[in-house]
Amino acid sequence: MVVQEFTVDLNKPLVFQVGHLEERYQEWVHQPIVSKEGPRFFGNDVLEFLTRTKWWAVPTIWLPVVCWLLVKSIRMGHTIQEVALMTLFGIFIWTLIEYTLHRFLFHIETKTYWANTAHYLLHGCHHKHPMDSLRLVFPPTATAILCVPFWKLVAFFATPTTTPALFGGGLLGYVMYDCTHYYLHHGQPSKDPAKNLKRYHLNHHFRIQNKGFGITSSLWDYVFGTLPPSKTTGKNN
Repeated sequence: MVVQEFTVDLNKPLVFQVGHLEERYQEWVHQPIVSKEGPRFFGNDVLEFLTRTKWWAVPTIWLPVVCWLLVKSIRMGHTIQEVALMTLFGIFIWTLIEYTLHRFLFHIETKTYWANTAHYLLHGCHHKHPMDSLRLVFPPTATAILCVPFWKLVAFFATPTTTPALFGGGLLGYVMYDCTHYYLHHGQPSKDPAKNLKRYHLNHHFRIQNKGFGITSSLWDYVFGTLPPSKTTGKNN
């Protein structure tokens, strides 16, 4: 008896379907559907609502938190110049975190039901539906939860007075990342560096998805050897 392979029904909530693809999930999720209309994730309306986020929610919610953190370090005795340097360092560290998460967590290969399901929620949905504008930025609830371990990590390495500014810089880096990511998908830049960055990121989605993990820059792709080959190089090979 021939067992028919599972097929995802795009007209039904997707999250609890994709796990059934098992070993075929990776191939399926990296075949993008280019549509501004995003799929439904859950049958439950509350859960569905929590998966959708307007891009402007990110700066609206988190920039005031960044300002509060920076002011806190100033009130604890640091000069504005010192806080500015700590903020820049926090942004720099964020770019490495951005690259590391994207390369090693967001692009982890899965094949079991629950691993596929978790991956789809985390990042797979973005590769399957890259133009879904309501699932491009990270939901604020999830960000708030992740802030707790990241704060503790910074506090472990830093002093009580430098922790707020360093964490604030990292949080500012995250805001820049999410807003940049949205713009690269839905903006129409006409000049470099934004135009080149958009080309670079869309290349990751539509041409070679295991290279080009940087979003706000290609710095760490260059450092760690994950720059995508040029089209001319690919043709010559």
